[in-house]
Amino acid sequence: MSDAGVRTTEWRRVLLDLLLIVVVAVAYHGSGWIGLLQRVVVEGAQVTPLWPPTGIALACLLWGGLRVWPGIALGTYLAIEQLSSFDPEDLAIVAGNTLAPVCAFLLLRRTGFRTELDRLRDGLLLVFLGGLLPMLISATIGTATLVLTGDMPSSEAWGVWAAWWAGDTMGVLLVTPLLLVLPTVRLTRDPYRAVEAVALGATAVVVTLAATRSSLSLLFLVFPLIIWAAVRFQLLGSAPCALAVSVLSISAAIDRAGPFADHTLLEIMVNLQALNGAAALTGLLLSALVTEQNNIRLQIEQACEDLVEVVAHLTAGGRPDHGDGRPPARPDQG
Repeated sequence: MSDAGVRTTEWRRVLLDLLLIVVVAVAYHGSGWIGLLQRVVVEGAQVTPLWPPTGIALACLLWGGLRVWPGIALGTYLAIEQLSSFDPEDLAIVAGNTLAPVCAFLLLRRTGFRTELDRLRDGLLLVFLGGLLPMLISATIGTATLVLTGDMPSSEAWGVWAAWWAGDTMGVLLVTPLLLVLPTVRLTRDPYRAVEAVALGATAVVVTLAATRSSLSLLFLVFPLIIWAAVRFQLLGSAPCALAVSVLSISAAIDRAGPFADHTLLEIMVNLQALNGAAALTGLLLSALVTEQNNIRLQIEQACEDLVEVVAHLTAGGRPDHGDGRPPARPDQG
């Protein structure tokens, strides 16, 4: 290839990387705007029980690699600008929100994580190395920045830190699996399965609305739905189901409706994050387990079919017939 061709290829690669960074930044900022629609004030700071940009950032890293990290930083800057004017000290928050998903990506890549989420091991890796552990970085840096700049008294740091960490973690556990499974979506040709999927979606919305808006303690009703979705549709069903449960629960908590009424903000946040975390873990881990078992069953069936073919081939090769269905004659029979 000539020098001109090499330079053209390099420029195309650079332009593609820039386009990818812009797309990530726009997706981060747009999902941040959606997340801020359900923000609450905890100890004087604005936090969200579910922060979708973190899940989007990790999914983009898993798809595009480390080259997309500037898009995460730019998206964080735009999200901060949406809340208030950007100050130099806010660079620490940008760094924390960028480092958390980058560290999650590096940990997952180091441990052999597969984006198909077709093994229980992958589900556990996403929970602990993709969500719970690395999101400590963004929560700690963000809370420390607010305290050091005087925007929040140190006595209130614990509540903000816990809410920040939980929101980022929920973004990974609820949004990242949904994004990772989207490329595998295929329209089913089975009418019964299509009807079942529609029935599951409608039932999930109705039951979740009833459970989160009723004065009775009925939040446990969402778990049979998530189990149904995971067993029958695996991650393709459980991921959107768990996300719907989370969004509707957050809406009820903000309105202080149903089981979230007559509680302090701290109690509401604890109950809400416990529900969201349990729903996300149930759907993610059960889906991964069912998918792994289905793959093992298919591999065993394929191995049995291959074995039958080998035995049939050896039998036919060892006892050739005469074309008329008669078995081969023994040597002593002439």
